Amino acid sequence: MTLSVAVPRSRLDVVRGYVALTKPRIIELLLVTTIPTMIVAARGVPSLVLVVTTLIGGTLAAAGANTFNMVIDRDIDAIMERTKHRPLVTGVMSPRAAMVFAVCLELAAYGVLALWVNQLSAWLALSATAFYVIVYTLWLKRRSKQNIVIGGAAGAVPVLVGWAAVTNSLSWTPVLLFLVIFIWTPPHFWALAVRYRDDYEAAHVPMMPVVTSLRRTTFEILVYTVLMWALTVLIGPSAHLGWIYALSSTLLGAWFTFYALRLYRHARSGTADVAQAMRLFHFSITYLTALFVAMAVDVLVRYR
Repeated sequence: MTLSVAVPRSRLDVVRGYVALTKPRIIELLLVTTIPTMIVAARGVPSLVLVVTTLIGGTLAAAGANTFNMVIDRDIDAIMERTKHRPLVTGVMSPRAAMVFAVCLELAAYGVLALWVNQLSAWLALSATAFYVIVYTLWLKRRSKQNIVIGGAAGAVPVLVGWAAVTNSLSWTPVLLFLVIFIWTPPHFWALAVRYRDDYEAAHVPMMPVVTSLRRTTFEILVYTVLMWALTVLIGPSAHLGWIYALSSTLLGAWFTFYALRLYRHARSGTADVAQAMRLFHFSITYLTALFVAMAVDVLVRYR
């Protein structure tokens, strides 16, 4: 298909276009999990320089991965209502310019992390980019209904980067944190996919709500939610967290499960709607943020 081409009106249009390529709202969510992870790993507040350099490196790596994703998916972005205003669809810059931008971001990310943090965190960040671009975007996204299940691993790597930045090693605790975000991703994204089911169907992307019934999709959302809740319980003893985290994870998990169960029950009765799915989607963001903030607060209170 032919993509629309628009000549930028000003340099500001171009700057905004390059910022849009990085998907800053997604990056914000990744960083929300990184800082608390660093606090848990340090049993307190890490040095400001370490936190800032880790966040800069992680931001650059995620921005590069998202830019690669937009270059590869520009054809389906032009079809989908939700993405048809993205800069490569509207012609704010060329795909080649975006590719150069992505490569530069990844090189900068490696440089920042390798020079000012450590090699382990640098290679973990680059591995997340490679997985997101190759495994998810190029391979799974257009071929399998499990695309976001497997591909979601890339979005869980920032907690490994944060932990490695502090300890220069990995252990069971960061692995559990990784698994929580990995399991959180399908219910989070499938709830959004319910809203944009027609978009994905038009673009021939086999997201779960496109290739299975709403009842099946909401059942899987519920299953992943319960599994995620169980994993959050394991983090407490593994990370030596106390009552603040225990109470928070229990209440947040119950709340998330309530939303997922309600969505499933309505789907069974044939009355589930987009509004319910979007309530779950928006709460999932609040959930992840609150869960990791609770970890940080628990550590800061116990080890102050």
